[in-house]
Amino acid sequence: MTDALLEAISNPLRVFDLARQLRVGMPQSHNHPQFWHTLPRRHGDMVRPDGGSAANDMITMGTHVGTHIDALAHVSQDGVLHGGADAGDSCLGGKYVEHGVHTIAPMIRRGVLLDIPAFLGEDDLPGGFEITPEHLAQCAEKQGTPVREDDVVLIRSGWGKKFAEGAAYMGHSTGVPGVGEAGAQWLASHSIHATGADTIAYEVQHPGAPHATLPAHRVLLVESGVYIIEAMDLEEIAAAGVHEFTLVLVPLNIYGATGSPVRPLAVVSA
Repeated sequence: MTDALLEAISNPLRVFDLARQLRVGMPQSHNHPQFWHTLPRRHGDMVRPDGGSAANDMITMGTHVGTHIDALAHVSQDGVLHGGADAGDSCLGGKYVEHGVHTIAPMIRRGVLLDIPAFLGEDDLPGGFEITPEHLAQCAEKQGTPVREDDVVLIRSGWGKKFAEGAAYMGHSTGVPGVGEAGAQWLASHSIHATGADTIAYEVQHPGAPHATLPAHRVLLVESGVYIIEAMDLEEIAAAGVHEFTLVLVPLNIYGATGSPVRPLAVVSA
């Protein structure tokens, strides 16, 4: 008997890579260790008798650098993690046994892209723009992509175009567009599995006050158990007009970590 999934992928597919390339010097939050890549051994450093040579790499980075997913252990409120877990007791031996990234199962789920600038008739959203429940609901309706239980909902602001500019992408002086507290509550009310965006911290950041408060993180991670994916590249898929797809995402299986770099893929029939 032929597996239905194998039969499906035997047909032509189009795959959109939603991850940023990891590069030294890329923009990232100052709260996390920077990405660094070096070659401790290069070709020619050691040559075997038969003339063969090998090179190898060393990487250091925070788990919330580049395109990454936040585990439920990433944020606490008043000393409590999702489900009432004590944030202190949950960290045993320097590892978050409860709600660490190792508890996130691989995702193969329905994905929905809510292209907010396109819905508003704009190229991009300005810094500090708050995406409200009305924006989310009306965009989903206009696109014909209703948000359903267990979906992964991706929010495009257009801010991702600034990624190569570094400081402009961080938006410390300009603010960064994103979902506000009310928008996060709207998403959580639909019992989604995860949500992501093309910005450094997912939610709206006001000028001059980056990371001052993170109410959407509280609503999603702590109160609702919804994972957050940040620093995504949503330009190609948005330009193609693809708003519904199969999302494939697998975090690294790092025991007790609060997050993980990821390479999400959106897959559609060609």
